[in-house]
Amino acid sequence: MRTAFVALGLAGLATIAAAQSDPLEAAAEARESHMHLYQTNLGVLGGMARGNMDYDAEAAQAAADNLASLSDLDERFYWVEGSSSEEIDDTRALPAIWENMDDFMAKSDALHEAAVAMAEVAGDGVEAVQAQMGALGGACGSCHETYRAADD
Repeated sequence: MRTAFVALGLAGLATIAAAQSDPLEAAAEARESHMHLYQTNLGVLGGMARGNMDYDAEAAQAAADNLASLSDLDERFYWVEGSSSEEIDDTRALPAIWENMDDFMAKSDALHEAAVAMAEVAGDGVEAVQAQMGALGGACGSCHETYRAADD
């Protein structure tokens, strides 16, 4: 057991060292992780809204609160110039982000507003979640349509 903890600790140190040696890769990895968290929480709300999973007020509220918190984080360290899909591998962030940063940030603000609106009603019933999913999904899609490369 102790060996496993030591190995895990060494792996963590190697990851930290790698991130420090290439800040552009670290930025891309951070934003990918952030997007996975969005995806997980949106999946809960979307599953309930579509009827693919039972509505659970507590889970819906937790997912919505998570989205509101995630969308309120300072993301400046994720969107480092030079970390687009043209400069590094394994990212779908288009160079247009840095060419249109004001618009990109406006879309980020719209996502936050939609996430906060969802958090205000998510525990009130599946109908309330359904009513807010369009705005929330639209905010995500608006940014992805403009600033994310197609999935190969």
